Amino acid sequence: MVALDLRRLRLLREFEERGTLGAVAAALGYSPSAVSQQLTLLEKETGARLFEKAGRGVRLTDAGRLLAGHARLLLAAAEAATADLAALSGEVRGTVRAGGLQSAARRLLIPAVARMQAEHPRLRVEIFELELEQSLPGLRLGTVDLVIGDEYDGHPRPRAEGLRFEVLYEEPLRLVLPAAHPLATPSTPVPVAALRTDVWTASAEGTGHHAMVVGTCRALGGYEPDLRHRSSDADVQLELVRAAGVVALLPPLTIPRDDAAIAVRPIAETDLRRRLFTVTRDGPRTPALTAFLEAVETEASRLS
Repeated sequence: MVALDLRRLRLLREFEERGTLGAVAAALGYSPSAVSQQLTLLEKETGARLFEKAGRGVRLTDAGRLLAGHARLLLAAAEAATADLAALSGEVRGTVRAGGLQSAARRLLIPAVARMQAEHPRLRVEIFELELEQSLPGLRLGTVDLVIGDEYDGHPRPRAEGLRFEVLYEEPLRLVLPAAHPLATPSTPVPVAALRTDVWTASAEGTGHHAMVVGTCRALGGYEPDLRHRSSDADVQLELVRAAGVVALLPPLTIPRDDAAIAVRPIAETDLRRRLFTVTRDGPRTPALTAFLEAVETEASRLS
């Protein structure tokens, strides 16, 4: 009878999800050689060839894919058992790893961490700033517990199987113009169609924000925006508005309230909105994750 090591099975699942030994090593903080050694030991334990050459790297064999599928079930069962045992004691302790985009980290995750330090000092919370697309592999694999993502009207996110999506907060998008812009009339909505000749800034290509800005200009203005500047840091986009005279389309959580160098205006054509949502794995939650989620929800209700 083969005794399977759960730690090595997790490495196998990581490889199935990420595709290369280097990506697994980077995600877990190991060296590629250490990952390779552990997976070689897993092959010896099972007596099966799990990997085969593929160009300069390796890929899973049929046996490797079969074992990775079983590893997914075994790791989920181990996580559920851990959550059930933690719930039995009711004590809020352990580690919660949470990530999110910049505005969510600043306005929701960090205040929730401060609340946990005061209310549950035995709970360790680790937070990081990351776009949803980059976070999902770690969330599915169990190296991340909670992610806050966002989506925009007309650009819904796919709901991946095995993950739970719950809306947390909603806000209207705003056009951000230089204070000296000809359309920056106080309290006057600005048509997206009137910004055809302006230079735009948005998040990096491939993100939901980038797709939303391009889609909004196409749908409401009938043009392709002159999108010269790309940054997933809202502060960088705002500085481009101030210093370079470009325009942006941003949610209020990312915009300072009193800044004389910018003008924040509603969109004239429509009420375009952004939703923040939490993403967790399906299944039982530990008291630690439950407590931290409640703290995040409390901060979201305060923003509302």
